[in-house]
Amino acid sequence: MSSNIRVSKVCQHCGKQFIAKTTVTKYCGDNCAKKAYKKRKREEKIQMADKAPSDLKTYYENEIGTKEYLSIKEVCGLLGMSRMTVYRNIKYGRIPALKFKGRVIISKKRLERIFI
Repeated sequence: MSSNIRVSKVCQHCGKQFIAKTTVTKYCGDNCAKKAYKKRKREEKIQMADKAPSDLKTYYENEIGTKEYLSIKEVCGLLGMSRMTVYRNIKYGRIPALKFKGRVIISKKRLERIFI
């Protein structure tokens, strides 16, 4: 069952006028819809990136502040290094680490002595 509705609208992406067959249509075509979607997702990522440093800072202050031993992921966030860089520094002995039940853990006290 199709509708005979024809509504004149303006595309929210390019600003051109078009005839919509439904009342909820926002874009004049598939290309404008795809471009608007990409733009919306890009803006969401930018907002998340702007929000992330403060969230990470509070996470590390709350969670890491109370721990005596840190995981690789926590050390990465604390030092601002990639996972592979942390592993490389452990391999060369720059960061002292222990293996415990298959996990690599790093003493926070020893880590602070190195970088302070």
